[in-house]
Amino acid sequence: MSDLSLAEHRRHADTYHFRELHPNARFGTASDRYAGWIGQIYGEDYASEVKIRRRKLGGQTFEEGTVPIPSVEEYFAHFGVLELDFTFYRPLLEAEGEPSNNFFVLQQYADFAPRNAVFLLKAPQTYFARKLRRSSGGKVYYEDNPDFLNADAYAKQFHEPARQLLGDRLAGVLFEQEYQRVKESPPPEQNIAELDGFFRAIPNDVQAHLELRSEHLLVPPYFDWLADRGLGFVFSHWTWLPMIRNQWRMGGERFTAANKEVVTRLLTPRHVKYADAYARAYPFDKAVPEIADTAQARDMVLDATALVFQAMRQGFLLNIISNNRAWGNAPALAQAIAFRILDELERRT
Repeated sequence: MSDLSLAEHRRHADTYHFRELHPNARFGTASDRYAGWIGQIYGEDYASEVKIRRRKLGGQTFEEGTVPIPSVEEYFAHFGVLELDFTFYRPLLEAEGEPSNNFFVLQQYADFAPRNAVFLLKAPQTYFARKLRRSSGGKVYYEDNPDFLNADAYAKQFHEPARQLLGDRLAGVLFEQEYQRVKESPPPEQNIAELDGFFRAIPNDVQAHLELRSEHLLVPPYFDWLADRGLGFVFSHWTWLPMIRNQWRMGGERFTAANKEVVTRLLTPRHVKYADAYARAYPFDKAVPEIADTAQARDMVLDATALVFQAMRQGFLLNIISNNRAWGNAPALAQAIAFRILDELERRT
């Protein structure tokens, strides 16, 4: 702990300041520029700079307000890490080597973020998804991904430029793989062999964390392989994955990342689809009782808190990434976890 008392830490958490709350916990969010956080994370002066983007989900249209990228400086006054997910949708360089729009967006984050900022980036899906979601004529379909596990393209079009832009502020890369039905995926042993070839071929100067969203692939040999290769397992609270406490047991109650860091991503209520979770949480400016006041939300907070103390016991640092959809408002979810950690520390003393 820092030199602050528990009471002082509570006062900081009251105003959504989570830096240095616990030496084994680093708080952050999945994305950052939500206008709903004005008055909470961002100053009221940003209200005049909000831009509106429209999203269509589940037959509804939502107007989502965003603040400009320079707000990232205020973000890091509250949080210790930021997960950026726009890189999931497009590499930083095009196949011909020209910078994509994402390159320039990430460059702005690098320019405006403080020197002590810490980032987690999502790897582009084009290198880690077996199938890619497509739409045509209003119909959605999935097609085989020709660049699945293309290590050379990953290194040249994403990894190297990411390192160029962020340097040592890049703490990790998150590899998220889509949900797969048993009949649509390879056997677990084949899956491990395919992944092993990829991770042996890509640069290892940035910690990799893997989030496979198919429970049948999370078998003991997979966790052993992660440990042998020093790859991180992402403890994800997501629609079709088991509870985090069950993931902990499935993995042998251990952490596996070589750099002694762990990631937990608190994304959506379990058994709730993305569009439904988004609609419930919108406009992301406060905790939503329909989400936050449920037994599974309580268990999610308890599980995240338990991981902090497991990280403390095993000498790891836990990155706690909160998402608006899991609570209604990501800073309020971080606050709930912070208070629970402080309650446990008080109980122990």
